Amino acid sequence: MDKRIIMTAVCSALGSIGASGFALAETVGRYECNIVGVVSQEPIGDKDGHRITGVQYSCSGVEGLVKGAVYSGTSTSEWDGPQGTYLSGGGTVRAAGGLAVTEITEGKGAAVMKDGKPAGSESSGKALFKFASGTLATLSGKTVRWETKPTGVGRFSIELTDDSGTVAVSTSKQ
Repeated sequence: MDKRIIMTAVCSALGSIGASGFALAETVGRYECNIVGVVSQEPIGDKDGHRITGVQYSCSGVEGLVKGAVYSGTSTSEWDGPQGTYLSGGGTVRAAGGLAVTEITEGKGAAVMKDGKPAGSESSGKALFKFASGTLATLSGKTVRWETKPTGVGRFSIELTDDSGTVAVSTSKQ
């Protein structure tokens, strides 16, 4: 895989649920993620570097309400050089005794360079828990802020924080 594809893949993967938020926002959780399969890149053709990118990823919950959960997600984003906008995305969270479905409602991304080379991307936005049951039921209908950061080739983390101040969550750390 060339570095541009890896950078775009990591950038697109951001298209999941993750969050940063305000200084006082409650942590909902954190995922560690891996890109699954091949990243799809479709040139738009109007100028160099303008493309639609699709990515699939799988995450393990390592902190907060999603600790121990598995998240399977996809995202589609438009990239104009090093800047991206999320067009669609989301996925399914599976936890012991719980299930949830997310949808990205907005997101932006930017390529991260290290020593003049692509090192992934950072992204942030908002996502909606369109459905949640069982141990994840408190998330049903809630909006979270998400933030992604690269953690290695084809790898990234997603941080989720409460956007409304009403989600009751655990913030235990490993």
